[in-house]
Amino acid sequence: MLILTHSDVSRLLGENPHSDVRSALQQAHTELALGRAVVPAPPAMTMNGASLVPMVAATPTTAAVKLLADIPANAGRGLAVQRSTILVTSAETGECQALIDGRLVTAVRTAAASALATAFLARPESRTLGLVGAGGLAVQHTRALNEVLDLETVLVWSRTPATLERYRQAVADLGITVKSVQTVEEVVRGSDVVCTLTPSRDPLVLGAWFGPGLHVNAVGAPPRPDHREIDGEGLRRSRVVVDSLATALAKSGEVVLALAEGAVVQADVSVELGVVTAGLAPGRSDAQEVTLFNSVGLGLQDLAVADLLVERARALGVGTELELSA
Repeated sequence: MLILTHSDVSRLLGENPHSDVRSALQQAHTELALGRAVVPAPPAMTMNGASLVPMVAATPTTAAVKLLADIPANAGRGLAVQRSTILVTSAETGECQALIDGRLVTAVRTAAASALATAFLARPESRTLGLVGAGGLAVQHTRALNEVLDLETVLVWSRTPATLERYRQAVADLGITVKSVQTVEEVVRGSDVVCTLTPSRDPLVLGAWFGPGLHVNAVGAPPRPDHREIDGEGLRRSRVVVDSLATALAKSGEVVLALAEGAVVQADVSVELGVVTAGLAPGRSDAQEVTLFNSVGLGLQDLAVADLLVERARALGVGTELELSA
């Protein structure tokens, strides 16, 4: 069994990992649409306010489970609210192949998934990116989306000036103009593509602000059916694409609450990203259409990145090997 620490993962992904990860995710989502991968809706175990979510996926060769721990109380302890570990096994022999720290894997594959959706759903001429939130995911998303769009300007809303300043410094090398705005509405109305990147429980983004041609990546809300960043009107006014329908119906507050309110029906949220990447459904239909990618996150995405990491690690001699059966 190969053990890859956070430092190992960082070394293997390198400074610009998003293109390779995006390609791996496109193949994975396409395989899912063609029935060559399995992603069941993840169950959740809740205890003392913490949510523990085993995210499972399998292909003909590999199976993986990422245990995602969403622990809000960690904020008061000075710890990360979300932590995760990925276990990879052979689907052919059951042999344990790898144990991988999930922190950077999750951040990079989440941004790469948004970039993949943006490549298929946003207007190609989009030049202004809007960010609701300026933390680590904002940095990853800016880098990932800059690879599929010729970005010129980023409009950023953040609750804390220090977070915004760290974001500015982290993306300074890209040469993109970063503008701070005072309200979320300014971000939405002024952008071609918007990424929502906060752990909000109540909507920060209103569909009433959506203009023609907008693309939205709804990313930040944790996998809990009572949390959402975007109101039901936002989904009603958009062509919605989900990463997995089963997962969205179980874990996405955006979808679950919009359905409960009657803002949408299930047919409105049933198109999966893999169906679009496989060419079985269209991406954007015209320049005026509003599109929205609802990103909950899939174990299949983690598996795709884990396969990439294991291949690189063994080629470069990175990581620690253990024999569990000895």
